[in-house]
Amino acid sequence: MLRLLRPSQLGQLVLLLLLLLIVCSVPSTTAKTQRPGFLFTRTTGRCTPHYWGSRREAWPRMVPQTSTVSKVFGSRAYERYRSDLTLLEATVRNDEENVYPRLLKQASAALLNSYARKGFPYSAWEVKTLVIQALVSDKAAALQAQRFSVANEACH
Repeated sequence: MLRLLRPSQLGQLVLLLLLLLIVCSVPSTTAKTQRPGFLFTRTTGRCTPHYWGSRREAWPRMVPQTSTVSKVFGSRAYERYRSDLTLLEATVRNDEENVYPRLLKQASAALLNSYARKGFPYSAWEVKTLVIQALVSDKAAALQAQRFSVANEACH
């Protein structure tokens, strides 16, 4: 049968339940090491913008992370992008629905690859020239961004 609790026993029961709730809500260390059921992945090859933006590898000395897009790609880039936008910021941008940020992101990775990866299909001057030429229209920018993306994905 039910027995009535005294106030002191009721307080102890509430404290016990609260402690139990806290202990159960704290994740265990094994739960932290498990992988989620669905995992969003990005392409993380050694030549992609994501890779260069992660800073896993030292950047080539010719283009430090603090280099601005306008200084690296010239006055046409200065007109299109922020004057203080750095190459590092360009590699980690997520606004790829517009063709010009996509071009800049892929071109930045292509430029880094041209210095750091032997056998990369574009030289540094070609990357810079192709970026300036691609800034004339949305169609040209989208096409060149796709070409740089293919080269960046294929590189090892």
